[in-house]
This record gives sequence, C-alpha cells and structure tokens, in this order.
Amino acid sequence: MSPAIRHSRSNANAVSLSQFCKLIWFVNMLILPILAVALSLLNMASARAETPAYMTPNAVQSGSLLLQSGEAGQYVEAPRLATDFNIDVSGPTARARLSQIFENPTNNWVEGLYVFPLPDDSAVYSLKMIVGDRVIVADIKEKKAAREIYEKAKSEGKKTALIEQQRPNIFTNAVANLGPNEKVIIQIEYQQAVRLSDNRFSLRVPLVVAPRYNPENIEPIVETADMQGGWGQQKANPTQGSDNDAIETPLVMPDEDRINPVTITLNLKAGFPATYIKSLYHPVQIDQQNEQTSKITLAGEAAADRDFVLEWQAAESEMPTVGLFRERVGNDDYLLAYVTPPLVKSSANVSREIVFVIDNSGSMGGTSMRQAKASLDYALSRVKPTDRFNVIRFDDTLTKFFDDSVPATALNITNARDYVATLEAVGGTEMLPALHAALDDSHQKDGLRQIVFLTDGEISNERQMLDVIASRRDRSRLFMVGIGSAPNTYLMNKASELGRGTFTHIGAVEEVNERMRELFEKLESPIVTNVKASFSQEGISLTPGLLPDLYQGEPLVLAARTKQVSGTMTIEGTVGNRPWTVTLPLDAASPAEGISKIWARRKIDDAEVDMKLGKITALAADTRILSLALEHHLVTRLTSLVAVDRTPSRPVNVPLTRADIPLQLPAGWDFETLFGIRADRSVLDHADAGKEQIVVQSKNRPASPVTPAATMPLPQTATPAMLNMLQGLSVMFIGFLIFWLARRKENA
Repeated sequence: MSPAIRHSRSNANAVSLSQFCKLIWFVNMLILPILAVALSLLNMASARAETPAYMTPNAVQSGSLLLQSGEAGQYVEAPRLATDFNIDVSGPTARARLSQIFENPTNNWVEGLYVFPLPDDSAVYSLKMIVGDRVIVADIKEKKAAREIYEKAKSEGKKTALIEQQRPNIFTNAVANLGPNEKVIIQIEYQQAVRLSDNRFSLRVPLVVAPRYNPENIEPIVETADMQGGWGQQKANPTQGSDNDAIETPLVMPDEDRINPVTITLNLKAGFPATYIKSLYHPVQIDQQNEQTSKITLAGEAAADRDFVLEWQAAESEMPTVGLFRERVGNDDYLLAYVTPPLVKSSANVSREIVFVIDNSGSMGGTSMRQAKASLDYALSRVKPTDRFNVIRFDDTLTKFFDDSVPATALNITNARDYVATLEAVGGTEMLPALHAALDDSHQKDGLRQIVFLTDGEISNERQMLDVIASRRDRSRLFMVGIGSAPNTYLMNKASELGRGTFTHIGAVEEVNERMRELFEKLESPIVTNVKASFSQEGISLTPGLLPDLYQGEPLVLAARTKQVSGTMTIEGTVGNRPWTVTLPLDAASPAEGISKIWARRKIDDAEVDMKLGKITALAADTRILSLALEHHLVTRLTSLVAVDRTPSRPVNVPLTRADIPLQLPAGWDFETLFGIRADRSVLDHADAGKEQIVVQSKNRPASPVTPAATMPLPQTATPAMLNMLQGLSVMFIGFLIFWLARRKENA
C-alpha cells in the first residue's frame, strides 16, 4: 500500500474520529441538557398532576387547614393531625369545645384557612389559637373591621387568627404567620340546645359537609331544557350572596385508604335517669357513672365521613311534659321552656292532600336512594282512602306522576309504588322547580295540604329555597325528610320552620319504618294551631317570634329574657275545635348553663325570618343582628372573632407555602354515581308550577340523549407516557445525526 493511500486513510480516520468526538460533544453539551430540562419539567408536571386542584373556602367537607397558594384567593390543605370534641350536656343545653391540632410540615412560613362544620343552631362565642407557649384569645368585631385588623397583623408578621361565618353551619378560621414545623391548636367553643322529639332527646355533631350542587340558573326558572349546573362547580357570578355560593370538593379517590380521624367525649347529665342511651351511627363506650350521669366516648378513632348523633330517653314515668330552665347572666335572667302538646286522637274523616317529593339526583346514589325509596314506599302504604295524593320526582328534570292530586284508590297507590320502585339516582339537584311544583295550590280544595319532601338537601342556593317557601307556603305544611349520613340540616330545619312542618332524619335503612311511622302519626294527628305565649309580667323578650304549629311528639321550645324570674308564662292554642292552655310558674325553673347564648342565637334567627317574611327591612334586620352579636360575643354573617399576638414572629416578605390533603365523601354516597352522571336529558313536556315555568320530564316518553353536563375536575394521575415519548424522540434525533455524518463522510 502506497504512503499516499495510507496517508489518505489516516486522514479519513482522523476526520471520522474528529466527527465522532464532535458528535459526543454535541450530545453531552446540547442533547443531554435538553433531556435533563425535559425530565425536570416532566417531574414538575407529574408533581402537579398528583396534586389536587386548588380550592376555595367553600370547598371543604370536614375540619381542615387550607394553606394559601401563590394564586390569589386559592388555597390547598395542610396535613391534619387530630380532631377532638369535648361536649358537656347539662339538662337542655350542650357546651362543646372543638380542638384540632395542625402542623406546618414545611420549612417556610404559612398562612392557613381553617374550614369546619358546626350545628346550624350553634352559638359560636370563643376562639383560642395556641402556638407553642402562646395562647391567643379572640375578640368580637364587626366583620369588615375584624378583617382589617387581621390583614394588618398579618402584614406585620404577627400571629393572628380570624373566624368568620360562611353559612350558618360552615365557618372559616384564617391563621397567619405559622412558622416552619410549628404546631397550632385551634379551639372553638359553642353552645346549642338539646333536641327533643317523640320522647327522645338527641344531640348531633356534624363532621362532614357534603359536596353541594350549584344550579346554574338561580334567577326565576324559564321554559328550557338547558338547565346545566354541576356538582362542586364554582359559580362565576353568584347573584344571591355567599349563602348561594357553590361548594367545591376535592375528594379522596375510592381506592385510597385515608381517613380524617376524630375523637369524641360526651359527658351526659340529663337531669333525670337516662335510659336507652345509644349512638346511631358510631360505635361508642358508655360509662354509667351514676343514676343521672354518663360518659360516652367513641370506640377508637372514627373517620369524618358521617355525622355523630347520640340519643337518650327518660323512663315513661320520668318523662317530663314541661321543662323549664333558667340562667342568670349580668342583670338579666334567661329562660328556656319545653312544652309538649297533648295527645289527641284524630278524626277518621279528615280530608287531606299529600304531595310526596323525592330527590333522585346523583348525590342520592348508593344507600341514600334505597332509604328514600323505602321511605316513600312506606309513606304511600299509609295514605288513607279519604286522601288525595301525588308523587313528584326530580333531579335536573322533573316528573309529576299525576297531572294533579288524585284520590288514594288502591289502583292509584299501586301504580305510584311501582313507579317509585323504578327510580334511579342520576343527574344534578335542581330542587327549586320541584319546590315550586309542590307548592302549587292552584286547584285549592278543602282540608289539610301536606308536603313530604325527601332529599339530602345538598344544594348551594339554600337562601333562594327559603325565600320561595316564605312567599308561597299559603295553606301548605312542609315536612322535610333528611336522607343519608350527613344531610344539609340547616336547610331542612329552616325549610320546615318556615313551612310550619317538622324535620325527620333517616340515616340508615333500618330506621325507615320507625321514623316514617312517627312522621305519619304527626301527619294524621290534629295539630295545635294559633299558638300564643304570654307572661304575667311585662318587659320579656321572647323567641321564636313566629310560634310554629305543634305536632304530636314535637315540643314547643321557647327562650326568653327578663329582668327577674317571677310570675307565670301561659301558652294557649287550638287543638281541632277545642282550646288548649298551659300555665307555667317561672320561679319553678331549674338552673342551667348556656341559655343566654341560645336566646341570642334564636333572636338572630328571628331577625332573618322576619326579613324573609317581609316584616322588617334588610337594614333593620342587620341592625338587630349586629347589636345582639356584639352584646353576646357571637359569630354571625356580620361579626367575626379576631385574635392578634402582639409580638411579630415572621420576617417581612417571606413567601407563603402550601401542602395538600384530600377529603372524603359522606358515608353511603356512591362516587361513580355522583361524578359519572349524565346530568341532562331531553325535556319533552312542560308544566306550570304556579308562578314559574318548570322543566318536566314526561313519565310516558323516553328521554333523548344530549350533551352530558360538566363534572367536577379531579386530580389526574401521572404516567410515564411523556417520558417514553421524549426518550424515543431523543434516540431518533441521535440516529438522525449519525446518519447525517455518515452521508457527509461518503460524499467527502
């Protein structure tokens, strides 16, 4: 081989080596950094995909801490360590202290928003924030002023807390300037009255706020099939104020093993020998300490996925027909009275019209729908031949089974029961059209008119519902039946109060027969009407201002304030055609605690009711509410509790951080039914519901498919698909470079 050839090959090898080195340099300097950046972005995307979506204060199901994110008005949850209720029941009242311990698991300073449910009749009067060895006690202020104090303290780096009412049963507590890895204990104290119904005393501790359906059209309903709303969808421009805001709900996925642990200790001093003490939905341990005192504790930790309800009774010989209690606070005496109406047998020939309304929307999926159908089937079996009746079912459409109420013949009842058996849970909860249809009394006839409304009540437009009841109730009586493990008891109680009926809760299928039997005993018994209360002395402030009709087993509960307990209180009314009177000597009242807070809370509710009924203006109602709240140190829609630590603790301009924790659906709810719904169906018939046009689905015609409604955005799960694509593209790019260099070599 000639030297020239060897030199040529040597040069070619040198060129190939040089090009190869350049290729290696190109890959190391350009391709690998690009891949590193791409992988970094992919990891960030994966982290974001595994993180639940942002939420708002209305988004929370149970007590939790929301940490402020980088987006204005958006929060995410922090890990919760423990929740504990300590409740003292003393006769007719219960005083509760709710303690929750949170930890800032990050190395940064944070601001949090604490969201929690409470009983809708609770009087919230105390907030303490304990951080390390600091105990920060809140004071009551007007809402705007309290917010300004909080924001100023936050900007100055001082630890501060602010508790506000979002709904009558949902509150928020903002906590600012939590340091790295600090723990904070939030203590809320509230007072409430014990409930008495059908000779049973009971206390409910709400542990979960379910997702609320948000109707898109909260203006008067128009004739259209396009009534899109959504489960957990945030309404862009709510026109009715915060009480109508949607509740968004980030949720634990069905296959995740996660609970929100709760412990409860309840000290029961009934004031009489209590019997039949039982927890309806949680296993408990009962320690009978003496004849009148018991200690009830949860058997271990429980998940915050259903309300806790405790019931107790007195022996028949010990059952009080009248309960009278008193408390002295400052210069005033406060009274609380329970008066049970007499038992009177009904007349067999009383003519009634009964309208049954059943909710078959997506939130009723699972055990709730079985409870509702069993309850309605039992109710239909109790209808008498002298009655007229109808059945209305609703989701985001509506069906009136009969065009108008029909005689309760055997054939009509059989047809209605067969129809109810076919119902399935699907769609959104457009409750307002069903309410209008039930209240439609355009074909007025003689006799009683009763509406039995079965639902979980999980809607966001409660205020609008209550306004409609107040304006359209006429001669109708509204009986709310709450279905499921955590119904919207605020809506149920207020709707039955304005509708002059009662509220019944059915939390398990096993309760259906007993609860519905008790309800029908009320429906079939004469009611006490024209109820009035008077006092022998003057200057007594009584609540409720609007005294309800009284039903069998449902006592009249009165609260009053006076300068001195003396004289008598007289309650009178009409049972059928006969007068009824009972007189109570006030100086016989037994001592009790917390009555002043209960009186003030009820007077605030009176102002809201008077405003709904048009008796006073909104300004007059606000003035009354503000005065009562400031005097009695209560949180309302116009007042807040704010606490400020005097010593700054956070350095200025330190950014806020975030953490996440998903929450649970109420027990018995079906995830697939709720969020896999096809919310809208074609509407082929329409019917007039009195003042509004409502959407009606004909029972005799099939529905045509239309576009499904939007469902709640849920967390996405990261997959390696993007990584595999990037790796494949990188290999293809390197192969293309090698091919290109090889072609250049051949052409050289």
